Amino acid sequence: MHPTFQALKGRLVEKPPASIDTQGLKLKEASVLAPLFWRDEEPWAYLTQRPMNLRRHPGQIAFPGGAREEGDATLLHTALRETQEELGILPEQVDVLGMLGSLPVVTGYYVTPFVGVLPSAVALTPDPIEIAEVLEVPLRRLRTERRVIMQAEREVFLYDDGAHVIWGATAYMLKQLLQYF
Repeated sequence: MHPTFQALKGRLVEKPPASIDTQGLKLKEASVLAPLFWRDEEPWAYLTQRPMNLRRHPGQIAFPGGAREEGDATLLHTALRETQEELGILPEQVDVLGMLGSLPVVTGYYVTPFVGVLPSAVALTPDPIEIAEVLEVPLRRLRTERRVIMQAEREVFLYDDGAHVIWGATAYMLKQLLQYF
């Protein structure tokens, strides 16, 4: 594992990010994996863009993940299962570094993000039903901007030419993660 990721693991364990209180709301459990890898002397992450024909979150950019199912022993199992279903990454290929702070989302879920490192040569097999595009994002080259999304001004993350806009819960998770680098 690259020393940058080893140091990230130590910081996540030493001072884990705070979760957002649900204020007593009964929310369904979900989790995601922030799959990181090392390329060209910097940390990168895989993000997914959902197809436009999906009922929930069409076209949105997210980390792989989803709702906890009855057979999932823990939320980490949920994140790893969903990552395998969406990207074809086997759980044993993920070196889990820790967790980010959990957060409620408007769809009625309480999402727990995990951070994991993948081998740089991992082969992806995206599920075309759930994934329209896999984005390879250089974390240190993300930039923030204010844009109107769903009739409200929000801070979003952009990369490349600004065509891919990362907002909402995923932007919140990225902001948490980037504080540890």
